Amino acid sequence: MVSGSACGAGCARLCTDDGLASVLAEDRALLHWRAMHALGDQGLAEQAVQETLLRAWRSCARFDERKGSIRTWLLAIERNVMIDMARARASRPGDTGWEEVSELSDVRYSHPDFADGLVDGLLVDDLLARLPDSQRAAVVEVILRDRAYQEVAADFGIPVGTVKTRVHYALRALRQLPRVA
Repeated sequence: MVSGSACGAGCARLCTDDGLASVLAEDRALLHWRAMHALGDQGLAEQAVQETLLRAWRSCARFDERKGSIRTWLLAIERNVMIDMARARASRPGDTGWEEVSELSDVRYSHPDFADGLVDGLLVDDLLARLPDSQRAAVVEVILRDRAYQEVAADFGIPVGTVKTRVHYALRALRQLPRVA
């Protein structure tokens, strides 16, 4: 480990003592709780967290803050770790049933737990609050409620192109907001 940045501009700073200490202080409990909830075993949860941090450390230079926060990146890595663990356990007869593997590995059937939904909802509310009213309304209807542009335009009494423009500029503004880790 080093005390300065070893990776460059796109670095997640996990290659530094301070960066790793920060991640451990801020995100280790969340990673452990999520692994424990998904895997149901203390030892496997610890193993998942360690593997997550190791993978993150190895790919520190490939972190792209434009795609999300370090926490989001770590949670994505952890999900992949847990899928890999479930597949490895499934390959050993008598250790794990196929139901458990499909539950952990198939995104189509996964159900976020209450805490994940609450955190996501709070983040979405915070982001939407930063938009002008007209853009917020368009994003809520088109993206969150999954309605057609034509339907939303008819409800709002405005041209379809205006709805599309509002959604476009809202998403562009959201992408330009500073990321919170």
